[in-house]
Order: sequence, then structure tokens, then C-alpha cells
Amino acid sequence: MTKPGTPAASARSQENRRQLIAEHVVEHGTLTVAWLAEATGVSVMTVHRDLDALARRGVLRRFRGGVSALPTSVFESNLEYRAGVRVAEKEAIAQAAAELVEPGMSVMLDDSTSALALAGLLVGRTPLTVLTNARRVLDVFAGCEEIRLIALGGEYSPTHDSFLGVACVEAVEAMSVDLVVVSTSAMNAAMTFHQEQDVVLVKRAMLASGARTALLMDHSKMPRTALHRLCPVTDFDHVVVDAGVDAALLAELREQSGVDVRVAEAPR
Repeated sequence: MTKPGTPAASARSQENRRQLIAEHVVEHGTLTVAWLAEATGVSVMTVHRDLDALARRGVLRRFRGGVSALPTSVFESNLEYRAGVRVAEKEAIAQAAAELVEPGMSVMLDDSTSALALAGLLVGRTPLTVLTNARRVLDVFAGCEEIRLIALGGEYSPTHDSFLGVACVEAVEAMSVDLVVVSTSAMNAAMTFHQEQDVVLVKRAMLASGARTALLMDHSKMPRTALHRLCPVTDFDHVVVDAGVDAALLAELREQSGVDVRVAEAPR
């Protein structure tokens, strides 16, 4: 457990506050610095620093005396934003998902931050063949002698820090793996969604290439929808969620025929 007052605890508290600020701005559209300072219980100067950091990540837009939200499709796709939210939940989900991986398997990981969290846990489950379109996942495994690492290339996306497009889809379609692990931006009890067509096409190709498939989702993504349908929940063999999922929704997920639903408990 991280003790209050330690650098790690302070960093987590800062990220939690910045996540809360982002959520307030998205909900209201436009807010003043004074309003955010009162809502978060910190000084105006602290809010200014938080807003500067969020603006650098591409989450929101600053203007004199306030801040406004960028379009949902922009900030939800931004890797820096995604990497800083629901960290404990993603770590717990990754721990549970790691149980699906055994030495000797071939595993395909998408460019989600949930898959990135899982990647760090797989170094000790070698030998493995790992395929991914995510640059940061490539960095995790680069230099690991017992990892056969295959990069799924395509057109580089700075927003996602990954490779997408027709070339990536074609590279994925040429593969057949034991397990595909993905996440996405939204789901309900029946369907999964993503706001970007290019990302949907790559994820669909990935899912079609796996003997088994796993979906990693934290509770903030459900029940929600986005512009494009990815695939039905029943297309997945495993769904791994955190303990914050609404009980009624969890029950609906568990009623889905053939889907193994696992609930990951966050460390205390």
C-alpha cells in the first residue's frame, strides 16, 4: 500500500485531481479556473498548473480565465490522457488477464493502455511470441531474449502512438495467434464500440486472427456507446472488468452465452 505523503501517493493524488478536472470540463463544456479551484479544493495556481498539463496532453483547450473541452473523439483517443486515468483499475485488470497467458503462447496486443499494463506482466511468462501495433508495447519487450516480437506496421498515429491503416490491417490478417487482447472506448451488456473507424478496422482484424479473444474494460467505459460498433460482447471468449462495474450490468454480462466474465479486485 502506498503511504499518504509519499511521492507516489502525491503523484496519484495529482493524477486523480486532473482526471476529475477533465471530467468536469467534459461535462460542462466550458468552466472558469475559479470554479475548478472551488470544486477540487485546491488553489487557483494549482489549477493553472493542472490545466497546463492537461492542455499539453491534448485533453482540453485553455483560454484567458478558463478552459473548454475538446471534442470527445479527440481526448478519448489521446494516449497521454488514457494513460493517466483509472490506473489502479487497469493494473488490477492486467493482473487478472495475465492468468490467461501461458509460456509458449502467441499473444496479440492492441494499442490500448490496458494492453500496455498487461505487457509489463508478461515479461516473466516467457517464452512468448508477442505481436502488436503499439509502439510502447514494442518498447516493453525490446531486448527480451525469450520474447519473439513482431511489429504490426502501418501508418503511424501520433495520437495513439501506434500503427493503423490498411497496411496494419493486412499485416494482422496474415497472422494466426493463440490469444488476442484488446480494449475499446465503450460498451454495454450487448455491444462494444469505438469512436474511430480506423481503430475499429484494426481491432476487428485482430479479433478475427485469434483462437481466443479477451476484452479488458474498466468500469468508466460502461454502459456507454460510441459512434462505431466494434462487435457483440458474445464475440469474446473472456471479458475482464474491475470491481467498480455496476452489479446489474455485471449480471447482464454474465448472462451472455459462452463468455467468461472475470472481475479484477484492485489492490488495497
